[in-house]
Amino acid sequence: MSKAPADQGRRPARGGPFPGIVSIAALIVLWAVVASVSDDPRRLPSPLLVLQRLAEIAATGELWFHAGMTLMRVAIAFVAAMLVGGALGLWMGRAGAADRWLNPLLVILLNIPALVVIVLCYIWIGLNETAAILAVALNKIPTVAVILREAARALSPSLDDMARVFRMGPVARLRHVILPQLAPAIAAAARSGIALIWKIVLVVEFLGRSNGVGFKIHLLFSSFDVARVLAWALAFVAIMMLIDLGLLRPWQARANRWRQDAP
Repeated sequence: MSKAPADQGRRPARGGPFPGIVSIAALIVLWAVVASVSDDPRRLPSPLLVLQRLAEIAATGELWFHAGMTLMRVAIAFVAAMLVGGALGLWMGRAGAADRWLNPLLVILLNIPALVVIVLCYIWIGLNETAAILAVALNKIPTVAVILREAARALSPSLDDMARVFRMGPVARLRHVILPQLAPAIAAAARSGIALIWKIVLVVEFLGRSNGVGFKIHLLFSSFDVARVLAWALAFVAIMMLIDLGLLRPWQARANRWRQDAP
């Protein structure tokens, strides 16, 4: 009887990937039906036409070059935001004085529109890679800091006491006591962060870069080529979903495993 709650928490989701596949298929069917009755196919092209355009940009090599440039910016901004935001959140969660001084600044950063940050970075630094990546990272750092701050506040005092009893140094304490407890929060911040970062990267490229998926969408917007806009967007969504399913979701599952094994 005492194991019932734990067993309920470990119960796997039913149906596997089937419900998700069915929902995506239903969306595509709905898209095809609406496109077939639309009086202007240029505004809402059919899924088949978008797929044809996607095959074209993949065959020419455009897709791989521009998607690669966007992924590079996503990766650099993601790592920077996780490192800076994680360190800031851990400091604020562990030091009350730091939290009192920095929390107002954090609230301000959380409420500044992403577009304003991007424009200011381009004005102050210039239309270059440094400004682009900095603008993306600055938009994500406050969110990571908040998530890690709350996780740091919930660290186990008994484990801290154990670390002091065994006279663990700062590095050993961070590695063996603090980071394992923060792992679920870090993984959650990473999954939510990558979804936000790639969208902001597209805006950054749309406004001020000469390559990348956002840059291509900017060019196609000028010619109102909806089919190719959707092709570029869906291609990059597919890439980011593969990253999420292949890397981030398994990482989050491993990070949360200790919770499932807890009595």
